[in-house]
Amino acid sequence: MKTDLTDTTSSKINKALVLGRRAIGTPAVGMVLTLVIVTDEENAYDALKAASEASREHPSRTLVVIKRVSRSPRDRANTRLDAEVRLGADAGSGETVILRLYGEVVDKAQSVVLPLLLPDAPVVVWWPVNAPTDPANDPLGALAQRRVTDTYAAEQPIEELTARADTYTPGDTDLSWTRITPWRSMLAAALDQVHCRVTSADVEGEEFNPSVELLAMWLAERLQVPVRRSRSTGPGLTSVRLETSAGPIVLDRPDGSLATLSIEGQPDRAVALKRRETAELIAEELRRLDPDDTYAASLKFGLERLDEEAATTAPAPEDPAPDVTAEPSAEPSPEPAKKAPAKKAPAKKAAAK
Repeated sequence: MKTDLTDTTSSKINKALVLGRRAIGTPAVGMVLTLVIVTDEENAYDALKAASEASREHPSRTLVVIKRVSRSPRDRANTRLDAEVRLGADAGSGETVILRLYGEVVDKAQSVVLPLLLPDAPVVVWWPVNAPTDPANDPLGALAQRRVTDTYAAEQPIEELTARADTYTPGDTDLSWTRITPWRSMLAAALDQVHCRVTSADVEGEEFNPSVELLAMWLAERLQVPVRRSRSTGPGLTSVRLETSAGPIVLDRPDGSLATLSIEGQPDRAVALKRRETAELIAEELRRLDPDDTYAASLKFGLERLDEEAATTAPAPEDPAPDVTAEPSAEPSPEPAKKAPAKKAPAKKAAAK
């Protein structure tokens, strides 16, 4: 059931919701939360489709806030609110209200959304694109217990990730962090199978992918070991290698679907590690409404600190032969000093040839 309202108000939208529930025979409100999606017209369809699929697991009232851009002074002076109310089969397992804001009301979206929130129910705000730098201080973000962003959709993902660390508030989360949940689970399970000490790690993934950075910071913060990051052609994360006292542990996923887990002394195992759709990521985030302390600790570890520790304490690549032979000659012991010239002589002859 769909109801279109032009130049309307929040009060009229609430009345349309009540009348719609009576018309389809479900007068009771069975939603568990309010999901507010703040997006533009271009990304509204994909975001609403993902939220509709997630509502099968979390029945919710979904409010889609679309801020329309006014191109002329006359349009900016024309303040208007249009709404589309969807109930029943058209709204999945909940209720959907699409709000299109014009003119000055664009800057006062919270005054439109506030009367439409479910009473005594948690609120989650999701920005699929163009998220504010400080979600907790955003007028709409201040209404929510959980604030979901996606740095992967930003123009400068790595810089955006650094800004998220500076403005983090309990309740903030990011879909780039949600994407690495299967990787974190698989690596933790692999370490539980081997009694060892991790000495270093290497995370490989495509460039400008914030999930690679977050996984590297999570490993560095939890294991307190140097972590190197390597670039690949993707898709997404492609490999994680842990150097341990019992041999390397490698989780390799070259095709974005099937991964191979290799542990020293054990046969290789194929692991299903498919890249997940946005609907699965949103459904996972809606399962918990408390602050994610693990995400906060990993995010605040810092990209700069990760670079410094990897550069200063990670194992350096093997040096060429001339540098290796130069080390014994610097020792104070007289015996290595006598042997040093004998080693250098063949090298000079080889160079002459």
